[in-house]
Amino acid sequence: MNGKALEFHGVTLRYEGSAVPVASDVTFSLDGGERVALVGLNGSGKTTLLSAAVGLVPHTGEIRVAGAPVTRKTIARIREQVGFVFNVPEDQLLFPGVLDDVLFGLLRRGVPRKEAVQRARQALGALGIEHLADAPVHRLSHGQKQRVALAGALVTRPALLLLDEPTAGLDPPAKRLLSEHLRDWDAAMLIATHDLDFAARLCKRYLLLEQGHLVLDTGDPAELRRRWDIPLAGK
Repeated sequence: MNGKALEFHGVTLRYEGSAVPVASDVTFSLDGGERVALVGLNGSGKTTLLSAAVGLVPHTGEIRVAGAPVTRKTIARIREQVGFVFNVPEDQLLFPGVLDDVLFGLLRRGVPRKEAVQRARQALGALGIEHLADAPVHRLSHGQKQRVALAGALVTRPALLLLDEPTAGLDPPAKRLLSEHLRDWDAAMLIATHDLDFAARLCKRYLLLEQGHLVLDTGDPAELRRRWDIPLAGK
């Protein structure tokens, strides 16, 4: 993707019926292929911000994906270009079987089933879970469900990935495998996370939200750690 993958210009987010905004006057952008970590304490607005990028939360100001404004008229087309992984994988796993769930996005785009099955198995294999292709979703652990949801997002090869706490429930080897896979992925990424070590493997830029305000935009993870009063390595 050339140009800007995602743009927020003076964006305020407020759920319907609420007088208090979740986020206020947020402005930032991601270049095509850029990987950015969105960090903040619980309740700072990270998930809401990601959701707004695909039209799930009302907003004022302007949000653009690949240059197109996020509106009711454009949202269906925009969602075709974005891979979104929710913090709670059950919110996006729609089918009882793993392979059927990963296949869904490809079949909906008209990919022949034989090709779709092959690509779905490849996506699962890249995340170390091809052996779960024929498993029922309800028998998976949280971490396994998280990787199935990610496979479903990646299999359509989106140009923009929005990942909400992608390492939640993953053990260290699974986190390492995930970071290695995403590092080779040619897509812009906005990754909401508390896991600064994981973010450091992928991202060269950090956005810090505090109570709905974007208060830091830096390429220096040490600056972020100082702000959160986290000891630096070797200290």
